[in-house]
Amino acid sequence: MNTKNQKPKTKNYYAHESVYVDDNVTIGDNTKIWHFSHVLSHTTIGENCSFGQNCVVGPKVKVGNGVKVQNNISIYEGVDVEDDVFLGPSMVFTNVINPRSFIVRRDEFKKTLLKKGCSVGANATIVCGVTIGEYALIGSGAVINRDVKPYALMVGVPAKQIGWVGISGDTLDFESNRAEDEFATYELINNDLKVNNK
Repeated sequence: MNTKNQKPKTKNYYAHESVYVDDNVTIGDNTKIWHFSHVLSHTTIGENCSFGQNCVVGPKVKVGNGVKVQNNISIYEGVDVEDDVFLGPSMVFTNVINPRSFIVRRDEFKKTLLKKGCSVGANATIVCGVTIGEYALIGSGAVINRDVKPYALMVGVPAKQIGWVGISGDTLDFESNRAEDEFATYELINNDLKVNNK
């Protein structure tokens, strides 16, 4: 593992020797970071996370516990990732709405929040400034340009909601506005989902 100056104070995680970890980084126990990745300064990564090859994280990014980040993903400043989020291969974040190569807009980064348990499919694009709700599922190749409700199933360009998913990630089939999976029961009320964990 390469570092600019010094290694983090504790190392109860795995980082391949090709990984760069900058100063002032916190990485939780049992996290694994694979080949050719770079963790920039003032970034916090939780426990039991997995980062595939060729990932860039930070600076000033917070990643929760149990997060799975597949190959070829950059998590830029302005993005917060809560616990148990899945990020599919080569999905894309942005952090500026109107970029220009000749204008510095670092003070205009938009906050993007991925809430607990949501999943983002391969090659999806998350336009900055949105919140993706708990356990939502973003289909492969979708473009998210507005907030996503918890448990929503989103597909297309731009993405539209085509259904609901449970905590299990399976599509919910409703009968009299009620559905269930092994984790919870779900009730549709005014096009929002009420969830009762089992």
